[in-house]
Amino acid sequence: MVEGKKITIYTKKTCMFCKKAKEFFEERGLRYEEIDVGESRERAEEMIKRSGRKTVPQIFIGETHIGGYSDLLEWERRGKLEEVLKKAD
Repeated sequence: MVEGKKITIYTKKTCMFCKKAKEFFEERGLRYEEIDVGESRERAEEMIKRSGRKTVPQIFIGETHIGGYSDLLEWERRGKLEEVLKKAD
């Protein structure tokens, strides 16, 4: 997989799916920015505004909203994840 985009993951410390999403990217050698919404109400509101969702994780590649962990796996299964990592926003 090719890294070309900034990856942002909105998380909470106690979230198992957040941990799995981070491991997904780490196993592929892809760096990401983690934003803990459990620590900041403002960051939680930012996540909701960007994604339209209140659950974590919420994953973005560039400005493309991937969704949660199961959405991430689906993007990969369909071969769309590599495309979004390469394309320009």
